[in-house]
Amino acid sequence: MKLFTNSSNIFPLLPSIVAFTCLIVSCSKEPIRETPVIPDPTDSTPVATTYEHGVFVVNEGNFNWGNASVTFIDNSGNNAIQDIYKKANDRSLGDVAQSMTVIGTKGYIVVNNSNRVEVVNLKDFKSVKSIDGFSSPRYFEAVDANKAYVTNLQHNISIINLTTNVVSGVIKTTSWTESLIHYKDYMYVTSVGSFSEPNSNRRAQIYVISTKEDRIIDSIQTGKEPLGMVIDKKEKLWVLCTGGYDNFEAPSLVRINPELKMIEKAYVFPAGQGVPSKLCINPTGDTLYFLNGGVFQMPVTSAGLPSQPFISSNGRLFYGLAIHPKNGTIYVSDAIDYVQNGRVLKYSATIGSKLAEYQAGRIPGSFSFTDSGKK
Repeated sequence: MKLFTNSSNIFPLLPSIVAFTCLIVSCSKEPIRETPVIPDPTDSTPVATTYEHGVFVVNEGNFNWGNASVTFIDNSGNNAIQDIYKKANDRSLGDVAQSMTVIGTKGYIVVNNSNRVEVVNLKDFKSVKSIDGFSSPRYFEAVDANKAYVTNLQHNISIINLTTNVVSGVIKTTSWTESLIHYKDYMYVTSVGSFSEPNSNRRAQIYVISTKEDRIIDSIQTGKEPLGMVIDKKEKLWVLCTGGYDNFEAPSLVRINPELKMIEKAYVFPAGQGVPSKLCINPTGDTLYFLNGGVFQMPVTSAGLPSQPFISSNGRLFYGLAIHPKNGTIYVSDAIDYVQNGRVLKYSATIGSKLAEYQAGRIPGSFSFTDSGKK
């Protein structure tokens, strides 16, 4: 996540700029310095022969440290293999890995502060192409087999030619764009507002983009800072809004009818009870999940927000959340303190019991699955 010196908005960027923790979340007057890791000669960490079947953990790394990485958890051996991009390509992934999307046999890793998307072959994780021409890219979503969109922190949404892996055009915006979700002939995109303005001046909305024309045709106003979106089994669009980095308003969860392009229902979170994030949905599309300290579970038919977590954090710093798109298994990352290597915890979808725990890289923020579950 890239930091701009002309902005006072740092809330959504804190985890990725924690190299400056002494200025943001710490009382220490001494700068944090990375401790060298001495290889263990007895290390027997497994090495995968293929990365086609498993879970990718996208480790953001610290802002300006260039220590972003990807951890792979293979399905067969249930092993966690660290920094697979560097192992495969003999070079660092870059600065702040924001997200990863799997499309067919390739993975598209958005490296935010390096302003590029790394395209890798899932068989060996070798680099296929580095796509440049972004303005702090955020998320990547396919439109079809030939085209994809990438949101940016400023100025536009990039159009990607998936055949040549180049930026083939842009959809101009005046604001920071974040999550994308494909619905019929449209792409719904969350728009936070101008990066450099306070939330009092920002227009939070969902852009409706015609994927045939590559242009914005409509918008839907939402609560402040809409960051996460999912679509349920009845094709209703759910949007999680933080309320703003400056606590401008209470966080909210809204349900939108994408056909009518209007909000049908809004759930407002109690004031002073944290900031929800990382909205997810299970494979059957009937249960929502989000983080707010612990992991909360909510049926889409619920009359109100859940009051107790489905999975308690037990003192851990839950930071990333994903639901396996086929079996519904819950994956949660623990950023620990944003400085040392994090952990990944795997939980049962039925009773929330812990099934496994793995080491990850620095600031594990998101997940990507080789088995996307998409039809």
